[in-house]
Amino acid sequence: MTRTINVEGIKLYAYHGCLPEETKIGGEYIVNVNMEYDFSESAKTDDLTQTIDYCTVFEICKKEMAVPSKLIEHVCQRIYNNVIKTFPNLIKTKVTIIKLLPPMNGPVDKVSVSIEG
Repeated sequence: MTRTINVEGIKLYAYHGCLPEETKIGGEYIVNVNMEYDFSESAKTDDLTQTIDYCTVFEICKKEMAVPSKLIEHVCQRIYNNVIKTFPNLIKTKVTIIKLLPPMNGPVDKVSVSIEG
C-alpha cells in the first residue's frame, strides 16, 4: 500500500537568479514536497511523533529558500537533502520549486525544477 504526505503550495518570496535585478528585487516561488512514507502507525495511534511534521517541512523550505542562489536547481537540491536527512525513513521524496513570472524574452508564467528519489 502506498502512503504519501504532500506539503504543496508553499509560497515564499526569495532572491534567486543569475540576473542582478533578481537578487535585488526578488520574486515569488512555490515549493511542493511529496513524500512516500509508511504512516500506518500514526494512522492507528493518532501520534504525531510517528509521522512527518508538516511544520518542519515548511521550515526546511523557508530556511533554504532564504539563502540566495543563482540556480533554483541548487536550492531544490538543498531542500531535498535536508528533507531526507531530517526524515530518514522516507521511502521516496520529490521536491519541486516553481519560479513565477521568470524574467525572459517573452511571456512565461512559470518555470520549475524537480528532484525525485
